[in-house]
Amino acid sequence: MGNKSTIIAVDGHSSCGKSTVAKAIAIKLGFVYIDTGAMYRAVTLYCLQNGIIKNGVLDEALLIAKLPQINIDFKLNESTGLPEVMLGGTVVESDIRGMEVSGMVSPVSKVKAVRECLVPMQRTIAKGKSVILDGRDIGTVVFPNADLKIFMTADPKVRAQRRFDELTAKGETVNFDEILNNVIDRDFQDENRTESPLRRAEDALLLDNSYLTREEQLQWVIEKLK
Repeated sequence: MGNKSTIIAVDGHSSCGKSTVAKAIAIKLGFVYIDTGAMYRAVTLYCLQNGIIKNGVLDEALLIAKLPQINIDFKLNESTGLPEVMLGGTVVESDIRGMEVSGMVSPVSKVKAVRECLVPMQRTIAKGKSVILDGRDIGTVVFPNADLKIFMTADPKVRAQRRFDELTAKGETVNFDEILNNVIDRDFQDENRTESPLRRAEDALLLDNSYLTREEQLQWVIEKLK
């Protein structure tokens, strides 16, 4: 790709393997991987830890007041070669993946002030580097001029099964129907929020990975990048 910095934007529905594909591409091409969803999850975790979310209800005014105190950063994991998200100087990579955070990340992401705080942060991290970012509004809002835009999706039941397998492998006791409902609910919330709703950019290529292996997806993206 020469010395020119290249930006790949990967958007799409929740639990369709965006980060898995993005990480694999980053490693293969030597790009910097930025997990924007993890940043929203980190804010959600902060809310849960600091009483900003109580009994499943988000105190939006309190969140906005506390935003300047929320410190999110990435630290490179030497063994994986990938960045891990940090909250207040602590790696929270596994803490942000549980069902409690998953259930509250959509309402937190809807808050305009949260997006206004994180989007410039994402642009700063990416500056002057070849990066691949995944999220909900990368190709439409964060980097509308990205070199390659991909919109990923998969059948909700396939996505729920993947999430179920992932959490079960971690030793968590989970209910498939609950996960499926969470997937469907998050799709609805992501697509219908007023702030940067999830939508496919006009120039984004569609990748439905319901029945594709990770290798097939990787090959597909590399072909498109050429």
